[in-house]
Amino acid sequence: MKLRKGLWLLLCLTFVMSLFLAACSKDKEAGGEVDKPEKEKDPAVEEPVEETGPVNGGDLIVGSTGNPTMFNPYFSTDTASSDIEGFLYNGLVTVNLDLEVQNDLAEEITPSEDNLSYTVKLKQGVKFHDGEEMTADDVVFSYMMLKNEAVISERKSNFESMEKVEKIDDYTVKFTLNKVDVTFYPTTLSYSVLPEHILGKVDPATLHENEFNTKNPIGTGPFKFEEWKDGEYVKVVAFDEYFDGRPHLDSITTKIITDANAMLASLQAGEIDMWNAVPGTELETAKAIPGIKIEEGLALSYTFLAFNQKDERFQDKRVRQAMTHAINRQAIVDSIMNGAGQVANAPDSPLMWTYNDDVPKFDYDVEKAKALMKEAGWEDTDGDGILDKDGKKMSFSVKTNQGNKVREEIAVVLEQQLKEIGVEAKPAITEWGAFIEQISAPNWDYEAMVLGWALSTFPDSYDIFHSSQIQEGLNFAWYKNEEADKLMEKGRQTPDTEEYKQIQKDLYKIITEDQAYTFLYYPTEFRAMPENLEGYEFHSRSPFYNVHKWWLKPTE
Repeated sequence: MKLRKGLWLLLCLTFVMSLFLAACSKDKEAGGEVDKPEKEKDPAVEEPVEETGPVNGGDLIVGSTGNPTMFNPYFSTDTASSDIEGFLYNGLVTVNLDLEVQNDLAEEITPSEDNLSYTVKLKQGVKFHDGEEMTADDVVFSYMMLKNEAVISERKSNFESMEKVEKIDDYTVKFTLNKVDVTFYPTTLSYSVLPEHILGKVDPATLHENEFNTKNPIGTGPFKFEEWKDGEYVKVVAFDEYFDGRPHLDSITTKIITDANAMLASLQAGEIDMWNAVPGTELETAKAIPGIKIEEGLALSYTFLAFNQKDERFQDKRVRQAMTHAINRQAIVDSIMNGAGQVANAPDSPLMWTYNDDVPKFDYDVEKAKALMKEAGWEDTDGDGILDKDGKKMSFSVKTNQGNKVREEIAVVLEQQLKEIGVEAKPAITEWGAFIEQISAPNWDYEAMVLGWALSTFPDSYDIFHSSQIQEGLNFAWYKNEEADKLMEKGRQTPDTEEYKQIQKDLYKIITEDQAYTFLYYPTEFRAMPENLEGYEFHSRSPFYNVHKWWLKPTE
């Protein structure tokens, strides 16, 4: 496709410095762990090694600590759901190992000279799982869906700049924007194409809760949905008519195991084949399991502590700064994560070309934390060891998701460390589905939480920190800063690479000075999988990158 030089550089200059991690999980069965029998042979005779190509067959059993909430990427916001959605759907574009944008369902994408329209030619012959052909009608329906005011979704911000989508012919569509938006090509066009012949008949106001999302999701992806037993497993099977060739694996079963210790035991027992989030403290144990290998790298993600700024106690940035000063983040990385990560200070990843660590830092300093709390008016007036102000105690719960061993342990450490400055932070470990529902709009039912963001492959903080995203988006922390809002808006309309990078630098300084989050760490991910799994390539954003090319090498 043709792009103006500035925009092309901005969209495709993205590079990877090293490796990756995040936090999820995966699975096992045919071809998983097999002990090879010893053969007696003449040591003087070298037996030739027979090389084999990809073979079809096998069910890969993946362990997941998170229980999916649904299987529709326009409405889900959690990683457990998006992992399954990656098996079922395709977008117009995707990203390769270097985080460069490449075509997926699109055959060709041509932007206009002013970057206010994109003409997309679709691949022909692509089938949905029910046998219907994907056409321009499906693309128009899918991308216009969130423009309907009746539709309820936290993903709408990615479609704000889109004015309309028009069908030119059965395999060509034209997107028209109301303003330049550099995130449109790499981000918006990556959204999945859904079947208009099924969902086009549904009342828009009920799309978010339609049974399509949970009982019969149909896409164009390499695997098709077979069964979901809530809290137990999700099974998908190979789609024979997948446009890029039938997957080699017959099926993938995602087994829900919410306890990390039970997950490790299942991996050891051969009950699962794959786990994409082995804690650093369990790495050596996982490496010692016969028939298992480990792939590792830095994840395109970060883990954070967020305070609900809807709560008056957390609206003073000095309080949030004090909390960060009181937390020994390096100790968390060294002990809980066994060194598998690095302390984070900004809302970006070292893997991104916009990454900048030249931001205000709030290093571990208990005395400074105490001084900031006192400056903000918080003192222990009744001698109970807990700070108070205007009759309110600095006592709150810290929610995080059950099954993520690292986050569970962090919540306990936070309780211990914050106690040193007179803050009572009580761990509240919550089942994944309930956790996501509680923290999301319109509930915002939390005081503080430990969570992580799997970042977009294009650096953009709008969804998470822009004030417009509080009511309907992903700004769970209720963070508001007018200057930050303006920079995020300006950034989306800036196609020049260096100018965009400077805008992000200025933005990160504001966000970190405000301590919109306490940025905890960038994790290194350890992914355990069958030793005989072939075709796997480590992707910093997607643990199931090119899953249709994976295959299990026959063992003796």
